[in-house]
Amino acid sequence: MKLLKRRHQLKTDTGQTAIEYLGILAVVAAIIVVLLTTDFGTAISNAISDQISKVTGGD
Repeated sequence: MKLLKRRHQLKTDTGQTAIEYLGILAVVAAIIVVLLTTDFGTAISNAISDQISKVTGGD
């Protein structure tokens, strides 16, 4: 009986649930929204574009 109880505990404690994945997705979405709607996000976008232009020989 102890073995069955222990197996049940181990089985219920493994892996992520849909709720955990939804939480991660919500955090990532919030970060993306902040980066797209703030000056900080614009600055990052401009810096990346400038570096890509330098690498590719663009203006």
